[in-house]
Amino acid sequence: MVIRKDEQAIFALRNLYRQYGYSQYKMSRFEEYDLYVRNKDFLISDEVITFTDRSGRLLALKPDVTLSIIKNTVDRVGAVQKVYYNENVFRVAKGTHSFKEIMQAGLECIGDLQEYEIAEVLMLASKSLALIGENYVLDLSHMGLVAAMLSACALSEEGKGKALSFIHQKSAHELSALCVQEGLSQKAEQKLLALCRQSGDARQVLDALKPLLETEEELAAFEEFSALCAILAEEKIRLDFSVGNDMKYYSGVVFKGYIEGIPASVLSGGQYDKLLQKMGRKSGAIGFAVYLDLLERLNREKADYDFDILLLREEDADSAALIQAVEQLQKEGSVLVAKAPPEDLRFCKVLKFTKGGLQNG
Repeated sequence: MVIRKDEQAIFALRNLYRQYGYSQYKMSRFEEYDLYVRNKDFLISDEVITFTDRSGRLLALKPDVTLSIIKNTVDRVGAVQKVYYNENVFRVAKGTHSFKEIMQAGLECIGDLQEYEIAEVLMLASKSLALIGENYVLDLSHMGLVAAMLSACALSEEGKGKALSFIHQKSAHELSALCVQEGLSQKAEQKLLALCRQSGDARQVLDALKPLLETEEELAAFEEFSALCAILAEEKIRLDFSVGNDMKYYSGVVFKGYIEGIPASVLSGGQYDKLLQKMGRKSGAIGFAVYLDLLERLNREKADYDFDILLLREEDADSAALIQAVEQLQKEGSVLVAKAPPEDLRFCKVLKFTKGGLQNG
């Protein structure tokens, strides 16, 4: 029998995360609606399915896992909490106006984060992609570096938002027009256009950026990002500053993962220390999610059949003998018993069961 690509991925990812010391996190389908209202900007979609329980509380079908994990963990001085999950979330599917139940796996690392923990999460993101497809790439950016470079250019607050949007869209023309509108120097424009245009090999991109940096904030973020890239030198990574456009929650590295055959990112994550600060926490945090529903595209690469054996039974065949025959046949593979061949399924072998017993089809 064919095992779906998303089902294979769930088992493989669970095993991978356990090997690196992550414990499984289980959560309820419901969460208090207020949690999502207070942090709606963090959600992919701010539309949430709500209902009132018998005690009068307004609850929501969870549209996100990260917020629930943060809510149900506590700060521990000098400690790091590592959890992984395999949960369904409920939100409006991209490009539609309909709610969808979306299967999602991922992990969160929360606590006193050091360089190792951040690098480990990035490495696990890369390994997660490798488990799903041989041809993949992990795109990295760093919101701390991007924010520092925007600040160094002396943009207005409105200008920063626009610049970040144009970088996200890779719109160099509109970014240049914004620089003129904001009255920026030629060097500042060169710096912003580098964020928009530079992508690809980590070493080449970093070498191109370094001469443009001036402030202590820029250089500190650059060194942090460079060190992470050096640790991940053996992974399939690519630098692309169009990844991530939210400086409100993300403070460090942000990333997206792509697999050949799927036009959208199947993995997304980042370092979201600012979200924890907003929720009154002192810990740092980094994590990612794998969108298993997108793997349905890979499920289309089916085997030649859906079940190993189709066993066609006569109407008056002996049920006890039929059960014994099925038990024996299951040693060879999966068995579907039916009166007539199903129109939409394929089988490796077809057999018949009559009063006389088992026969070839």
